[in-house]
Amino acid sequence: MQEKIIEKILMFLAFSAIGLLLLITVFIFREGFPVIIKSGVTDFLFSAKWAPTKGHFGILSMIVSSLAVTFMAIILGVPLALACAVTLAEFAPRRWVAFLKPTIELLAGIPSVVFGFLGVILLVPLIRDYLGGPGLSLLAAGIILALMILPTITSISIDALQAVPLLYKEGALAMGATHWQAIRYVLLPAARSGVVTAIILGMARAIGETMAVIMVAGNALKIPASILDPVRTLTSTIALEMGYSAGDHRQALFAAGIILFIFIMGLNIMANALMRRK
Repeated sequence: MQEKIIEKILMFLAFSAIGLLLLITVFIFREGFPVIIKSGVTDFLFSAKWAPTKGHFGILSMIVSSLAVTFMAIILGVPLALACAVTLAEFAPRRWVAFLKPTIELLAGIPSVVFGFLGVILLVPLIRDYLGGPGLSLLAAGIILALMILPTITSISIDALQAVPLLYKEGALAMGATHWQAIRYVLLPAARSGVVTAIILGMARAIGETMAVIMVAGNALKIPASILDPVRTLTSTIALEMGYSAGDHRQALFAAGIILFIFIMGLNIMANALMRRK
């Protein structure tokens, strides 16, 4: 009887979590979808004119900025994360791994506002002085997000590499491959699904980040022509304008949340599909 009660409680908690997610989804779509219909899908998605007080709700510049910042973070963060993962999984002494892996994972617990503060104090002046522009830019946001997604990609990639059967590596070494050749041609391909999953989860973290991006991106509503241009992402717009929005303006912010929701759900579905692959 006690086991059945516990089973029912756990089942109720599981379904309640699913129910809450469903309610959030319904609420977001109910609030945001009317303005998409009113403005037209084409004007909403493919117009860069965002002037809520005048009835213009084009979010193209925000979509491009969000994707550009995420792409910049992936370009900068993935090579460093994979290098850390390979080093800790295959080259570093075990006592170093026991210390460094939890340390890297602890970086994921640092609040995003701390990363943003460090970016404003240290990174933005360096970009402004040595590369030009205002400093608050796409490049600054990409670098900060690359540091923020580094723990996620590194940790999951280490687990993926360590999950590869030892026989794979021993077989490659027995056939005359060097240690690096065994890693490059055997271990990394065998752990590919786990590594790609880590990258996709890192992308989801980057595209959904808000506070750090607000602090270092410059928040200019335009399509960037250079990595030194200021940008404003979907999350930044929602966070900056939700406090004083009303009417169609408020609904337009929920509609932007729908687009962001679709992006992140798509990335999570891709990650789950890759995790199931053998």
